[in-house]
Amino acid sequence: MITSQQDPGLLGDRVARFIPPDVDPASLPRSFALVEPLPPLGPVPDSWRVVPIYTRETRGHLATIRLDPDTSLYGTGEVAGPLLRNGFVTEVWATQPFRIEADGTPVSNYDERSKSLYQAHPWVLAVRADGSAFGVLADTTYRLEIDLREDVRLRSAEPFPIIVIEGDSPQEVVERLSTLTGRMELPPRWALGYQQCRFSYYPDSRVRELADEFRARQIPCDVIWVDIHYMDEYKVFTFDPEGFPDPSGTNAYLHERGFKTVWILDPAVKVEDGYGVYEEGVKGEHFLRDASGREHHEWTWPGDAAFPDYTRPETRAWWTRLTKAFLEHGMDGVWVDLNEPSPILPHGAELPEDLRHAGGGEIAPGSHAQYHNIYGMLMSKATLDAMREARPSRRPFVLTRSTYLGGQRYAATWTGDNVADWNHLHWSVPMVLNLGLSGQPNSGPDIGGFAGTPTPELFARWIGVGALLPFCRTHNALKGDQEPWSFGAEVEEIARVAIARRYRLLPYLYTVFWEAAKTGLPVARPLFFADPADPALRDEDHAFMLGGDLMVQPALEERAEHPFPMPKGQWRAFTFEGQAASGNRALPVLRLRPGAILPVGSGGQTTEEAAEGPLTLFVSLDENGKAEGQLYEDDGDGFGYAAGDYLLTTYQAIMRNGEVEVRVERRHGSRAATPRETRIRVL
Repeated sequence: MITSQQDPGLLGDRVARFIPPDVDPASLPRSFALVEPLPPLGPVPDSWRVVPIYTRETRGHLATIRLDPDTSLYGTGEVAGPLLRNGFVTEVWATQPFRIEADGTPVSNYDERSKSLYQAHPWVLAVRADGSAFGVLADTTYRLEIDLREDVRLRSAEPFPIIVIEGDSPQEVVERLSTLTGRMELPPRWALGYQQCRFSYYPDSRVRELADEFRARQIPCDVIWVDIHYMDEYKVFTFDPEGFPDPSGTNAYLHERGFKTVWILDPAVKVEDGYGVYEEGVKGEHFLRDASGREHHEWTWPGDAAFPDYTRPETRAWWTRLTKAFLEHGMDGVWVDLNEPSPILPHGAELPEDLRHAGGGEIAPGSHAQYHNIYGMLMSKATLDAMREARPSRRPFVLTRSTYLGGQRYAATWTGDNVADWNHLHWSVPMVLNLGLSGQPNSGPDIGGFAGTPTPELFARWIGVGALLPFCRTHNALKGDQEPWSFGAEVEEIARVAIARRYRLLPYLYTVFWEAAKTGLPVARPLFFADPADPALRDEDHAFMLGGDLMVQPALEERAEHPFPMPKGQWRAFTFEGQAASGNRALPVLRLRPGAILPVGSGGQTTEEAAEGPLTLFVSLDENGKAEGQLYEDDGDGFGYAAGDYLLTTYQAIMRNGEVEVRVERRHGSRAATPRETRIRVL
């Protein structure tokens, strides 16, 4: 039976909320997606276009949103497969995916058939034929099915409100979404550099050797990651007394050579008498319990383990205190993993949905069915709080595998345990794009693939495009080496050039990250953002844009040539001087938007070096002989920019009498301009 919704409420400019007809709004759980509660400002106007139709089913609650013809659908967070989501069914349920190989081997990875992955984003972005757009947010943390095979159909066992966002363009809708769910903090500049990781680099001498090798080979790199083998028998907040006896010394060694470090933490705590973290957890009642009140255990890396209940403010404070003590060893960032939350054995296991979360403060007690999807987000927040308290003058950096819509407020993310094959190379791009369209600007894949070992050609292509995605990290499992020099001299040179391109582009990339933190727009953007009404751009998921001015055209298929659609205007291709490399098909073509000015630096071995030195302005005039661009600068760390210690420079170019005149049009911020040589290159 089809029923109407309760009287809808207008929440803000072109934002409305709809509630099922037989549901008391006061009985609905609090929203974890929204930054703050939004009381209705008044009734929704009669002219409102998108009104969900609620239906009661045997499976629970269904909401249907009718679509106009030729409407394109995107978002739904972290999904493998194409950018365009029409015809797909997604399950919003944070999952560590497993599949069984033909020989019966269980493998932790995913493909385009996977309905759910590590993150939960109950969100759909719809772009109409005329380029206008709307977004649909199902404001629930319970398991939700998003069925896009016909219209937009949302199903859950529990009732849920729907927030609809209207906009004249998809950009407007994504900006309004970020106003509701929060925006990424501007990360420290070093987090934009190239990063090297492995499961795992150990012992600590191997970590030091790796740092020395990067510097000896003159391959730019800012961050080295340390995975779980640093722990004593995989026990969280411990260090292996033989393999990593001096974590402070290891961090100091890397810092002296210009590297930052990020170390991993898992939520599961080994059940072991005499292990202080576990004993504290028991005493403080910090662990999840089953319906009968017994502490619940699952098998993870350290063996039998208990899981913190992050819905409790006391537990989050406990985790924050432990993490602050951990950071005293000099880590620059923290990586939180397995926080869907995921056991290790049996393969594909999940925590039972009837486990009890105690809650506290603004979080009501509830079941794991209710709080599973936000487990990773709450862990990320507790970890971020530790970094803020331990280092109030430094920008924190947290990476999380699992999170919920709005989790960009607390952490960056990556696309999980991908595979060293050509499909996963291709999916790297649409996965990052759909995460960006779901509010998360800072993400990227494991370059080269986590599982398996890539061929030299596959790694070369992957480092070529991965060096141009927001989060840039190579990561692989225990088998096979995957450093830039692991595939021979030719691939090493391609990797060196690919990474050097990123460092040349750092002034522009940092400006785009600042824009993302300020507006909520993605760092990596789908090509249809250049012209949302152009149907030829709607399903393009090879090429993408960095910010609004730079187009990237990578070669993502092993043999076939991809026919790239082009937005209107003359998007001019360009290269950097001194950056030729053999096997150039691995290096994506870069194109500059007509009417844009692109600030480019001189590069370096670190982002600190890349932020200094001469500046080159690449100028691409439009049909009227004009161009404009911006450059954002600050200290690269700390929060002085929030008090005005930044410099935002707007450059303008105009053709006069056959010559191009470039000038500083205006400057904002109290930071003094750095005296340096500025070169002009007109495309």
